[in-house]
Amino acid sequence: MPTVTEPTRRPRILPALLAAALAGLLCGAVALTVFLHAAKTGIWDHLASLVSARSTRIDTSQPTVVMQIRRLSRLESVSFTMDKMVSGDREGRLLPAFLTGDRILLEVHGEADAGVDLSQLTPSDVEVSGRAVRVHLPPAQIFTVALDDTKTHVYQRRTGILVPADPSLEGEVRERAVENLRQSALAAGILTTARNNACATVTKLLLGLNFSRVTCA
Repeated sequence: MPTVTEPTRRPRILPALLAAALAGLLCGAVALTVFLHAAKTGIWDHLASLVSARSTRIDTSQPTVVMQIRRLSRLESVSFTMDKMVSGDREGRLLPAFLTGDRILLEVHGEADAGVDLSQLTPSDVEVSGRAVRVHLPPAQIFTVALDDTKTHVYQRRTGILVPADPSLEGEVRERAVENLRQSALAAGILTTARNNACATVTKLLLGLNFSRVTCA
């Protein structure tokens, strides 16, 4: 009779070892997770920090810095004042001034406010490198030029014998005074002062946000 040979059985020890190793890794991961969450005080907290090898890192991202600066909005950083006498007159072409002329002399007090509109700041205007930051501010501008009505008054008014006082003359003189204040402030360097003061304010803000070096241009 022919001899029947049973097929040889493959050893199953290797799969068993792999399964045991995988189960051990899973149990170890679970135990480590529980330990890291539970160790909050004393030496256990220190040991957990060493095991996790974590370090604290503060990310000062560019958009966040831009939003912090924008919160200052329109930064009015300087105000110039003016006190002076401004005159205006109308004269007739044929008759002398004492007959048809109209002259007004105003004692005016005004203010010009300037600064930087930080709402115009874009992400490309702020460069962050570690704890150093460089900011390019928008151009300085004059926000308002106005006369103080409580301190501005008619100092003298002379009107010709043959004509009534012109009601629009005072308004025209006031407009001229406002424009004169604007030009005087520009000539005195109000925009340069406004930009320098704005840079000082932004620098102080950014140093308070834990930057060690701030460059404002």
